[in-house]
Amino acid sequence: MRERRVLVLGDVMLDEFVWGRVSRISPEAPVPVVQVTGQSFHLGGAGNVAASVRSLGGRAVLAGVVGEDAAGERVEESLATAGVSSCLVTLGKERPTTVKTRIVAHGQQVVRTDREDAADVPADAETALVESVRRELPTCGALVISDYQKGVVTPTLLKRVLPLAKRRGVPVLVDPKVRHLRLYRGVTVVTPNQLEAEQATGLRLRGLAEVAAAGRRILEHLGCRAVLVTRGEHGMSLLEKGRPPLHVPTAAREVFDVTGAGDSVIATMALALAAGASLPEAAVLANCAAGVVVGKVGTAQASPAEVLAAACVAARAARGPGRG
Repeated sequence: MRERRVLVLGDVMLDEFVWGRVSRISPEAPVPVVQVTGQSFHLGGAGNVAASVRSLGGRAVLAGVVGEDAAGERVEESLATAGVSSCLVTLGKERPTTVKTRIVAHGQQVVRTDREDAADVPADAETALVESVRRELPTCGALVISDYQKGVVTPTLLKRVLPLAKRRGVPVLVDPKVRHLRLYRGVTVVTPNQLEAEQATGLRLRGLAEVAAAGRRILEHLGCRAVLVTRGEHGMSLLEKGRPPLHVPTAAREVFDVTGAGDSVIATMALALAAGASLPEAAVLANCAAGVVVGKVGTAQASPAEVLAAACVAARAARGPGRG
């Protein structure tokens, strides 16, 4: 997977964390008063997918939009620091960079605020993004569509981008939103979480049989090659056409924060497919990466050493005691 190149297209965000502690309740309202002790910023959304690709040793190109503001400048600086190639379109001062601010006290999130404009990006921005994809795709082994429903992933954009990937035989992986599900027809893999799979199919996923049924229904609806349903503490389930479902138990030993876990999943799968892995191999590696990330606080990535260590632990567990 090292040095494989992945193009990430989607909604770029800045994740802000305000760290503090709580020692009293406000006299003004029944809410905690957080005494701020620190602040940090991280790439979020499609930016975190690209950063995850880099953390795993791959090469990442990011296409998306930011505003002409301090948050947009911080995103560009963070991309440069992470070693991500930027193809961002700056939309001006009238449309702010999406910022998610999480206030965390004693390791627990107290509240989150979002600053955003989620309207579809203008036509000239769509055209600029399409041209970036056209220019960068020939040297990439996978294309990730990171759809957070913040205005970048539009019907027009996908109608112009997906044929480019299909003509070149580049696998397309989508972190989906249910409202846009019909737009993803013909992609390689979609990675809904359990709630999104329930919303997309109308099924209540109480057990593995229902998960498999939901996955098959999405497969049929989209005509895609595979569906990977992420199920939190229950692991993941891979559904491929003509194959039995693969249910992968969670690789997480402790869960501190699920922020960015889905980004790590799709980044790992994309890199693995770009390197020639099968879908089951890519799913198992993605599960290991997610297990690493949820054991960290805040928006985080996994390193190759951490993923390999998690894979070794999972393999020993699968063999059972006394067979390591």
